Amino acid sequence: MHLQGSLRQRRQKLAQLFKHPVVLWSGSSCSRNFRSNTFPFRASSHFLYFAGLPLEQAAIRMEAGSLELFMDEGTPSSALWHGETPKRKDLAEVIGANADFPLLDLSKRIQDAATIAVQSESVRQQQSQLLNRTVSETRSGLDLELASAIVALRLTHDQSALEELRLAAQVTVTAHLAGMAATPTAQRESEIRAAMERVIIAEDMSCSYQSIVTVHGEVLHNNHYQHPIHTGDLLLADVGAETPTGWAADVTRTWPVSGQFSATQRAVYDVVLAAHDACIAKVAPSVEYQDLHLLAAQVIAEGLVDLGILQGKPEDLVAMDAHALFFPHGVGHLLGLDVHDMEDLGDLAGYEPGRFRSERFGLCYLRLNRPLRPGMLVTIEPGFYQVPALLQDPARRAKYQKVVNWERLETFADVRGIRIEDDVLVTESGHEVLTEALPVKPEIIEQRVG
Repeated sequence: MHLQGSLRQRRQKLAQLFKHPVVLWSGSSCSRNFRSNTFPFRASSHFLYFAGLPLEQAAIRMEAGSLELFMDEGTPSSALWHGETPKRKDLAEVIGANADFPLLDLSKRIQDAATIAVQSESVRQQQSQLLNRTVSETRSGLDLELASAIVALRLTHDQSALEELRLAAQVTVTAHLAGMAATPTAQRESEIRAAMERVIIAEDMSCSYQSIVTVHGEVLHNNHYQHPIHTGDLLLADVGAETPTGWAADVTRTWPVSGQFSATQRAVYDVVLAAHDACIAKVAPSVEYQDLHLLAAQVIAEGLVDLGILQGKPEDLVAMDAHALFFPHGVGHLLGLDVHDMEDLGDLAGYEPGRFRSERFGLCYLRLNRPLRPGMLVTIEPGFYQVPALLQDPARRAKYQKVVNWERLETFADVRGIRIEDDVLVTESGHEVLTEALPVKPEIIEQRVG
């Protein structure tokens, strides 16, 4: 009943914002190499938000707060290979549907409906055929109105969602602690990854994104795990759990594989941690997320000036985006049913109406530019990286030649990449760090690894 009640409230809220029929598809599995060898199925997050269950090849129709479920019963062939599946009427009862029909009947109930494009190309073609118009990620008309209404709902989380998000955060914390504990005996990155993902899988969860577990933290989305681990390396682990109904966590920690930061590693780690702590301390309703990003940039610039890596006044360095040589990405993003929540809707979700992405080097990768509201869940993830593509780029070398002490930077060669990331809930009076149980203080991390 708790699930039904939450789903019913979401449908009713949507009906208040959007007065037209809505049809959402769950999607289908994608094949790899041959038809019956498929990737694990992941339902559309918009479908999950209103249906609650990861049903494959299903659709829901909503209008005026009611919901109809459309899906076919399992076939004898499917039962042979995959076991018996629940009956459609039983699934409809679980999610509180008002009626249920075979998928073929959807064509009779789809007139004048709005929708959101799914990622599956075959299902997207089905969407276009049934609606008699092209359904794509370039939204217009009723589809754009629907997307805006869904953004308004999903920007903040209800209690049912928060329960799932807390579970994902809890398991993610345990996974990171397991990774730290496995490090002293690990020979390769893959062994640490295995220790972390084992925790997630054992809780009947999946990873909310492809894990990053690497001694090459300067590669921002590093999905290779074959590198050997050597004394003196830093290991950057960006790993998050996802509950069976799709709610995600997203956490990064960086630790020395030997259990002891070098002096240079500790110095830079303290700069990143100062930015992390300063931003989290400011999270509260009405605070502009872009201001948090600029705060992180300012603290990092100040720290790098103190270390002799940057030269000049920190505020001037931020204004010219010199900090972005070492902190090129945004300070975080929305978190919910996806690790980058609603990013399939692009900046419609991440940016307040009337705002557009900056072309500035230091702002163009900012995924979120809205005032914070109670119920929002965001990540705070400042970092420091020595990315060869940035630092060796001739145009940037020339532009920042006088504000970077390149010789001094060479003494920090053992700091390839550091990121510290937590999941932070905006509350009525301030904030709550859902992943606070995972240590960030360097002394405690050293103890956990050592």
